[in-house]
Amino acid sequence: MHPRTRRNYFSLKSLQVCVVLVACAFPIFASNTDNVVVRKNVSKPNREELARRLRAITGWNDLAFDVDGALKIGNAGARGGSKSARDLLSKTFDGKRVILFEDASSRKDVVFCRVVLGKLDRAPHSEVHVVLIDFADFRQVTGDKQARAAFDVGWAVLHEMDHVVEDSEDPKGDVPGDCEGHINRMRRELGLPVRNSYFFSLLPIKNDSNLISRFVRLGFDQENGKRYWLIWDAAVVGGLTGFSEFTGLFNQKK
Repeated sequence: MHPRTRRNYFSLKSLQVCVVLVACAFPIFASNTDNVVVRKNVSKPNREELARRLRAITGWNDLAFDVDGALKIGNAGARGGSKSARDLLSKTFDGKRVILFEDASSRKDVVFCRVVLGKLDRAPHSEVHVVLIDFADFRQVTGDKQARAAFDVGWAVLHEMDHVVEDSEDPKGDVPGDCEGHINRMRRELGLPVRNSYFFSLLPIKNDSNLISRFVRLGFDQENGKRYWLIWDAAVVGGLTGFSEFTGLFNQKK
């Protein structure tokens, strides 16, 4: 999801290649449609958390990971939810690109989520888009209830999937960008506030201009003009590397 300060623009054209072969922990596909899969290193609670968040966004109440780890829509129709989110997942299921969810909790190089390329050891010419998820990062987030509903592991995963499926790009300026613009459309369909910027900002500290804050915030705007905020400790979550004044201080997770 990349809510960061550093200008590290993303598209599949510049996607970092992960040379780790992943088939050793990769479920055997039951059919050609099993192209969205969770890796075995994702615990049952984290797996269910991800599925629950995706159910809330899509409105597919039967959406879940099966015993082999493949994400399935289930038999129940949609109730509420975002049509755009369902369209993205449907396009992912119908596509040829394989997406693998992997637990990357507490990794220093992952801020909430990121996607890298992997290779199947049994099919070295086949590409796998590995979505690295730092579940621990999401537990560090606090703030307004409305903003928290618009930013969780489900939204982060959809952001990365949009990169893969739509080849959408993150911005070159202080705007949400094409990818997050797609995700904001989903938020509007659910009546949630939309993310107003791709990059977070340092949390202002009142009454002491000399105090350096390691806390950051990310804004979400409702249609009525009200703004809601998320706040987290960037020294724990990461993402402050691009700020020269923090180099060597808060550029690594604790």
